[in-house]
Amino acid sequence: MTMDLSPVNLREFERAARDRLDPVYYDYFAGGAQDEHTVRANESAFAAIELVPRILRGAEDPEPATSLLGCPSAMPVLLAPTAFHRIAHPEAELATVRAAARADVIMTVAMLSTVAVERIAEEARGVLDGTDPKLWFQLYVQPDQEFTRALVQRAESAGCRALVVTVDSAALGRHERNDRNDFHQLPEDVQCENLRGLGGSDSGNVRRVTLSPEISWQHIEKLREMTRLPIVLKGVLHPADARLAVRNGVDAIVVSNHGGRQLDTTPATIAQLPVLADAVSGRIPLLLDGGVRRGTDVVKALALGADAVALGRPIVWGLAADGEAGVAKVLELMRSELENALALCGVSAPKELSRDLVALRKENSRSREVQA
Repeated sequence: MTMDLSPVNLREFERAARDRLDPVYYDYFAGGAQDEHTVRANESAFAAIELVPRILRGAEDPEPATSLLGCPSAMPVLLAPTAFHRIAHPEAELATVRAAARADVIMTVAMLSTVAVERIAEEARGVLDGTDPKLWFQLYVQPDQEFTRALVQRAESAGCRALVVTVDSAALGRHERNDRNDFHQLPEDVQCENLRGLGGSDSGNVRRVTLSPEISWQHIEKLREMTRLPIVLKGVLHPADARLAVRNGVDAIVVSNHGGRQLDTTPATIAQLPVLADAVSGRIPLLLDGGVRRGTDVVKALALGADAVALGRPIVWGLAADGEAGVAKVLELMRSELENALALCGVSAPKELSRDLVALRKENSRSREVQA
């Protein structure tokens, strides 16, 4: 169903999605762990950062194109891995990937997607006239090494260009909204298709995912032996872990707190970004997700050291609101806002952004601290 009046920003898409979604499913996507402090902080922390634009710089028209791990993208905005698109819209990940392909941006396919990665890649190739799509694959490393290997091989065979390994999930965060709604099982017609027939299971069987605290750097080493694809660690917040990632040959990291869905009261990702950027010191790409809702948010993240950001919930809101057209509009709005913010900051490309263009608002004070 096409909307009569299209939302004009990403937050309006959330309201449109809420009107269309089953309230139980809305709570699943919108909710976070326990008191949801981190969910709220991810967004509010961006408001505590101000932009300090330069003027009269004779800049060219903004061009936001970039490249990540050898994969070109029309802008430094990716689609973060989000599970269960079919409960947001009947066309599920197929609608999402068509919009991503037409926008020429990278989509990270969730391990728990409701369409198999091969089918997602095929759909994208149809949009791109046979050209290989810009897909990454998100992975929860499993204690069963052969299960992990089978997933990796499936992603490689589908043409995925990187593995995004979620590392903040030693256990499942407690979502009290789901508890109140008694939502702990997918509808019978919704399955995690990437897990079907893997690791020696029957071809019709869907394997269950195991989240385990035993996953360690040794598992990342074993993963490196399984694949030549770049390995991206998603869920890094501590600078010591960022340095270990570099030391262990990881290709990129995502500053992420899982959208506030795992450990509540962790820091907002944008607040933690500068210390992780200092720890990495440009040796590997640094991405960020969590709370990005405006083009100005993207500019702030890039100025503070990120190479790109990823959108999670806003993509789901677009999908729920209007299918492929909704996702396409979300990406169109983000690109338009990003180009506008770049121009108003006096820069023409993301690489020109630097810390001197942001200031941190001090509470109860009109003074500003400009980042050196």
